[in-house]
Amino acid sequence: MATPAAAAVPADAPATPLTWTDNFVLGFAPMDDTHREFVACLAAVQTADDAALPDALDALAAHLAAHFAQEDQWMRETEFPPRDCHIDEHAAVLESMRAVREKVAEGDLANGRRLAQALADWFPGHADYLDSALSHWMFKRRFGGKPVVIRREAAGLGR
Repeated sequence: MATPAAAAVPADAPATPLTWTDNFVLGFAPMDDTHREFVACLAAVQTADDAALPDALDALAAHLAAHFAQEDQWMRETEFPPRDCHIDEHAAVLESMRAVREKVAEGDLANGRRLAQALADWFPGHADYLDSALSHWMFKRRFGGKPVVIRREAAGLGR
């Protein structure tokens, strides 16, 4: 899975924030809760005005550090078989965040906006492939089977 890279999005492009959808539900509640928080933090960055962007990026960076630390801990403690590539992807995202926050601190706000868009593009695939496998692993370890996920939006039941 590719890690987010700064895509060519103009700094003044209108932000269409990533929004939570039942398609992101994986069935392991602690992970789903953290993913909801991630989507909210990312949306705050995507919609931040120039003055608020650095603080929004700082909040997202703090969230990602805790989010990834929790998932990495689950993977290590339970000896999740494909943990190495998953942990490496987390580290690459955190490094991108660190580098971009430095650029934003120097006044390069466009770099921060490009990273936000790259994260919005990256997250659905990361959740579908890497996090869903971890979610199933964690659920099976705790409860002995795979989670049952009912997606209200897909079932036409609305919100």
